[in-house]
Amino acid sequence: MSVIFHIDVNSAYLSWTAVEQLKNGAKTDLRTIPSIIGGDQKSRHGVVLAKSIPAKRYGIRTGEPVANAIRKCPNLVMQSPDHRMYRQYSDKLMEFLKSYTHKIEQVSVDECYMDFTEIAGRYTSSVEGAMEIKNEVYRRFGFTVNVGISSNKLLAKMASDFEKPNKVHTLFPEEIEVKMWPLPVSELYMAGRSSAETLQKLEILTIGDLAQADPKILELHLKSHGRKLWEFANGVGSAVVEAEPAEAKGIGNSTTLSQDAVTEEEAGKVLKELAASVGRRLRKAGQKAGMLSVEIKYYTFDSVSHQKQIAKPMNQDEGIYKEAMTLFRELWDGTPIRLLGIRSSKLVEESEPEQLSLFDMQFQPDPKKEKRDKINKALEGVRHKYGEDIVTKGSKKTY
Repeated sequence: MSVIFHIDVNSAYLSWTAVEQLKNGAKTDLRTIPSIIGGDQKSRHGVVLAKSIPAKRYGIRTGEPVANAIRKCPNLVMQSPDHRMYRQYSDKLMEFLKSYTHKIEQVSVDECYMDFTEIAGRYTSSVEGAMEIKNEVYRRFGFTVNVGISSNKLLAKMASDFEKPNKVHTLFPEEIEVKMWPLPVSELYMAGRSSAETLQKLEILTIGDLAQADPKILELHLKSHGRKLWEFANGVGSAVVEAEPAEAKGIGNSTTLSQDAVTEEEAGKVLKELAASVGRRLRKAGQKAGMLSVEIKYYTFDSVSHQKQIAKPMNQDEGIYKEAMTLFRELWDGTPIRLLGIRSSKLVEESEPEQLSLFDMQFQPDPKKEKRDKINKALEGVRHKYGEDIVTKGSKKTY
């Protein structure tokens, strides 16, 4: 059986800021007082990116406006984010973890999966190994982590979200019914606010209720996302830790939105720009994508993604955008969107001959497609010579 760890830094941005301040002579540890990381300190705009445990007692939530947090706790101490410093702490943590094994999949700046299977025999139990890692992180760096242990990534992540901070938890398949099923359905991985509200209307209140529901009913209300949530509620997840960096697998782009997108139209405009960017980079690299994935990060900082195999590898903006919108519609649950991304993978050489389907053989070449391809090729040459922004597509307007 695989042994997978999910290692998550407790309130990473706030913890790393606190450690850095203490190293530089600060007398107060931000983690011991009501404090947050987020927004601009002078204007007090923005959202809460991280909070201390004392701040949590005032009802302050990650993702809410800073102004709301200050109303809840007028004495709240606020620090602006320092992403460069966070990256340095993240790099140090990952470097240390790789002293145990290189089978590590980093999924964000403050969390990763570790395949502990091959080295589990060095310890009397997987819990002993996780405790050693947790304690050594604190001794070396001064911040704490939670470690979740299971036989797949989903359950390991769910375990690491149990009681915090500085804890080790297990959630093996035989423990699901006791440890996971009694939890509110909103605590299931990828069950965003909108999905949870839909499930509650169906009288599905706990993860156990969801696990025992009819997946066909869930698909009726939540499309393919409903089936995925049902699988997660039953502990179905991958045990494959992808140690290869994402950059080596394909070409992609993502953007954090200046304002949360709340409609499909708003998201579509962003995806169109991303599709154009990914298309340009694919063509520049002489590649076509055989698979596309779309990532959504909600205002709550929960992330979801969905991927699709493409019948014919492509690198044209229009095709990438069309496939991305199909994926987006299958994935989005209506929650306000903070970040959108498109990634291509399973790349093939642009010059590689296409395999025609029976459908293709029955019809003559599309002259409109040939014309579009010629126009796109000409535009590509202009952009290469004069810059990417020299030519942009107009939008239809009605006056």
